[in-house]
Amino acid sequence: MKRFITAALLCVAIGLSAQVQDTLKYRISLRDKAHTPYSLQHPEAFLSQKALERRQRQGIKIDSTDLPVSQVYIDAIEQMGVKVVARGKWENFVTVSTNDSTRIHPIALLPFVQATEKVWAAPKIGANPIATKRDSLTGNLEPCDDYYGEANRQIELSNGNKLHDAGYKGDGMTIAVIDAGYHNVDQIAAMQNIRILGTKDFVNPQADIFAEESHGTGVLSCMAMNVPGVMVGTAPEASYWLLRSEDAYSEHLVEQDYWAAAVEFADSVGVDVVNTSLGYYTFDDKSKDYQLHHLDGEYSLISRQASKVADKGMVMVCSAGNSGSGPWKKITPPGDAENVLTVGAIDAKGILAPFSSIGNTADGRIKPDVMAMGYQAEVMGTDGNMRKANGTSFASPVMAGMVACLWQANPELSAKQIIELVRQSGDRVNYPDNIYGYGIPDMWKAYEMNR
Repeated sequence: MKRFITAALLCVAIGLSAQVQDTLKYRISLRDKAHTPYSLQHPEAFLSQKALERRQRQGIKIDSTDLPVSQVYIDAIEQMGVKVVARGKWENFVTVSTNDSTRIHPIALLPFVQATEKVWAAPKIGANPIATKRDSLTGNLEPCDDYYGEANRQIELSNGNKLHDAGYKGDGMTIAVIDAGYHNVDQIAAMQNIRILGTKDFVNPQADIFAEESHGTGVLSCMAMNVPGVMVGTAPEASYWLLRSEDAYSEHLVEQDYWAAAVEFADSVGVDVVNTSLGYYTFDDKSKDYQLHHLDGEYSLISRQASKVADKGMVMVCSAGNSGSGPWKKITPPGDAENVLTVGAIDAKGILAPFSSIGNTADGRIKPDVMAMGYQAEVMGTDGNMRKANGTSFASPVMAGMVACLWQANPELSAKQIIELVRQSGDRVNYPDNIYGYGIPDMWKAYEMNR
């Protein structure tokens, strides 16, 4: 499947581990959650206090999708000689790894198993290599007179700077970034004041998330940088969880399984806003490729999961995709999901970036939802220097940070109300289309609309 990680940030590390690992992975869909020790009356056993408070504030009830996958079923599956490597409670599945495909048929016959599907086969170069070589740090940043540095236009296009001037910079808000890796974020001097709550790698828990792919480094900088005169992002005072679901070494359905686990983890720890600058429509196994009629928000696992995010009280912001000038042209899942903000890319003058994917969805919903600067966007490079980058991958976090600030200013609103408020503040709200969606949001207008 084609990922739209910006070419400017493609920096796959050279060092790879030679460890022997399983060569096949399967998604096992389950029929129910019987025998669970958990109860809807005691959600504190599987959701954090912050997550529960977020639900209570929005009047969201705990339901059966919140219950963890049955451990009895997991144990029975693992007794068949496979290893569970991911689990998803909203869609009720586990993902298993094995070297022996014949082990899957007996699992499929278990009475609590609904379906099985192969979601990964090891690439010829080896399974899940671990990047170990770090980029050299050469950054020597020279501050300028502008508070936002060269990133000023990214926030001023949507008047997000006015939210900052009013004191709303994301303090008290938690943002999860689901991406491919955060190369050198732990070493770049200008990123050491970012409020990182923690990290979690769903692809390979043994890997160093800060030595993996560089894509997430640039994405994070659009929101979280807080060095006046060099770069201030759109939510510099928010707190961040850095999660990895994208396997940069191959393109298979299993990455959606990892993503599902990641977004459920974000929910469980009380995240408010999720940014994901990933999208999928073509795979190494060409039989799994999507068609345009699949863009209904339900066909792909990642879109089904994303469509549930607002129902859990979080706002998900995702990139539209970079296929606008290619044969596919359309948005890429999870950009077709319901109740998410799918963000296309514009330049500093508000003109469409030619690569920005277009809508609508297969069932006629307006996509993208809104636009933000993703052409010649200012981002942090893995060497510690600022650089320009192209991609809806960067338009999405620019918008996500402003969404967090808007929600900080309007804490009484629900996730779905915030999403709709952003859409209604767009400069094309009266004539949305499949290219710009509702247009460029005016975040200060959105703030005033709710006064």
